Amino acid sequence: MKYIVCEKPDQFELKEKDAPQKSEGEALIDIKRVGICGTDLHAYKGNQPFFSYPRILGHELAGIVADVDSNPQDIKTGDQVVIMPYINCGECDACKAGKPNCCQNIRVFGVHTDGGMQEQVTLPTRLLIPANDLSLDQIALVEPLAIGAHAIRRANVQKGEVVVVVGCGPIGIGIIQLCKYLGAEVIAVDINDHRLEMVKKEFGADHAVNALNNPVDAVSQITDGKLAQTVFDASGSKRAIESGTDYMKHGGNYVLVGLFKGDLTFTHPKIHAKETTLMCSRNATLEDFDFVLKVLRSGSFNEGAYITSNVPFEKILTDFDGWASPDSKDIKVVTSL
Repeated sequence: MKYIVCEKPDQFELKEKDAPQKSEGEALIDIKRVGICGTDLHAYKGNQPFFSYPRILGHELAGIVADVDSNPQDIKTGDQVVIMPYINCGECDACKAGKPNCCQNIRVFGVHTDGGMQEQVTLPTRLLIPANDLSLDQIALVEPLAIGAHAIRRANVQKGEVVVVVGCGPIGIGIIQLCKYLGAEVIAVDINDHRLEMVKKEFGADHAVNALNNPVDAVSQITDGKLAQTVFDASGSKRAIESGTDYMKHGGNYVLVGLFKGDLTFTHPKIHAKETTLMCSRNATLEDFDFVLKVLRSGSFNEGAYITSNVPFEKILTDFDGWASPDSKDIKVVTSL
């Protein structure tokens, strides 16, 4: 079968190998869609934490079960499935506390272990969710949207609250539209005017603020000086992360969703004075996946605007540099096998 491997930064190769053999408790899955995410782009450019080469990338996946034995999840051959790519140990304190997303021994499919840029994979059935009522394209979006859903659940966003989302990439856009689904008022912050216009037009952001033009004053004016109950950073930018609490009201929440590879510095008196609740949000849980499936089934997410390119699998070999460029206007690229 065919697979594409990132041999080292800036180098993909198309290769062939034998099809995998499933073990007890696993299903054999035909991969039909692979979404390209920030983790893949960073890994390709050599600036992704927790990473080693060579690696088969890909964890935003839609598949069809090719072979499976009887299982507690009632997964059947022929089922379309969502794949939860977080392979947890089930034994550490985090897992036992209901937080498998930050398992002490976690192996994320396509990051710590080879992922879905291949024709077939095997995975435990406990990581699969049947979704025969959704399109394959919708299924490929569940994992990245679940990242945002987990962050929102961490912050306990409520109807009528004001939230600021810094960074209008795929994860930030997911947070914006999911917060709107919950009835929050959303202020989007970015340095890209094209993205800011798009999140207002297509994804329901109430306000758009360019981070290069006195953004704190703009957020203060929008909120009559009250600022936001919750600020989400989905930029992964050191400068943006370190200044994010400036948008947050006293007693608010600051949720780091994007990941910066390095040290961060905060002025302690500033965050202390606001009694800042600082949270990191990593991966997602079954509860978050179920929430996203509910939103997709309700027709409340604009996947038509979110998926900006749907291309053949082999385009990974020729087009990835363009997708990784800061000038790219793509939001979500989905490749089809």
